[in-house]
Amino acid sequence: MTSNDVTTEPAPHDGGKRDARSSRGWLKVLGVGAAVLALLFAGSRLSLLPGLDDFFGEETRDRSGPAVLKSIQDMSAYEAASGNFQVVVDLEKDTKFVPDVLRGTRTLFVGAGTVDASVDLGRLTEDGVVVNEERTEAEIRLPRAVLGKPALDPDRSYAVSKQRGLLDRLGDFFSDNPGSEQAVNKLASRHIAEAAKESGLTTRAEKNTADMLKGLLTSLGFERVTVRYADDQG
Repeated sequence: MTSNDVTTEPAPHDGGKRDARSSRGWLKVLGVGAAVLALLFAGSRLSLLPGLDDFFGEETRDRSGPAVLKSIQDMSAYEAASGNFQVVVDLEKDTKFVPDVLRGTRTLFVGAGTVDASVDLGRLTEDGVVVNEERTEAEIRLPRAVLGKPALDPDRSYAVSKQRGLLDRLGDFFSDNPGSEQAVNKLASRHIAEAAKESGLTTRAEKNTADMLKGLLTSLGFERVTVRYADDQG
């Protein structure tokens, strides 16, 4: 009677396979990250290479619908002066405990716009105009001039530079971020409005309005025309 010796070898340890799969998984993640960074870099550099814009044939089409009139408002204000202003906006946004290279933006923006100053002739009351019996002298009392809202000129306003962290760049890559542009526009408008208050624009508007009325009434035969404003005593 013979006996067969059976040798049982231990099954190979599968830890090596798991390590290989784990390594391949990390390589895929790193590959995707590298591809995203390469796309971001390429997108920012394509415009620097001559001829590439013509090669890709980028076109702009205006598919906007017709403008619709929503309302009409009668105007009684006499726009007597207009000021042109320019401001350099330096807007920086940081995130606490996060380096700027990862999260944060800094935008340098040149904002140019106008502010109008007007006198509301519609507020002129009946007792605001006094004429003598001979109709040779007239005295007019008007409300003070007021400033309008700043109107930014898109043709003269532009971004000088815009620095963004890596996470902000990734966010802009996958979605538009109009809020940042709106923030610098609002800040530019606020600074222009503050400058208009200190510019003496309302004083110029009041003088121009008075000159206009004096010229008009003089042409109608009045020999003396006096224009005063709401808080004038003299």
